[in-house]
Amino acid sequence: QVYVEESGGGTVEVGGSLRLSCEASGRIDSIYGAGWYRQAPGKDRELVAGMNPSGALWYSELVKDRFTISRSDGGLTVYLQMNSLKPEDTGFYMCSVQRDWGDYVADYWGHGTQVTVSS
Repeated sequence: QVYVEESGGGTVEVGGSLRLSCEASGRIDSIYGAGWYRQAPGKDRELVAGMNPSGALWYSELVKDRFTISRSDGGLTVYLQMNSLKPEDTGFYMCSVQRDWGDYVADYWGHGTQVTVSS
């Protein structure tokens, strides 16, 4: 089994910064791909940033130039650096990690972390 745990959420003022962490553990040696999602009250879950197996990065237009997704040197932690936070960034942030089992690729999710941007 693969376990995923997010951390780093909290309450921050407009314009502030937070760094979210997503740590994978268990039966995993490397992360195949990963993504950070968020869900605001009354809205659908949306992908805000992702990285594919080749290392290419993708950002939602809503967070581009403000958020940065990266991976630790050891490769089992994915970060989301969030700068210039806005009230509309408020939401429940979740991480998805992909593990390549050879025959298939599986997604594993953490329980999420709340981010609140106060104006």
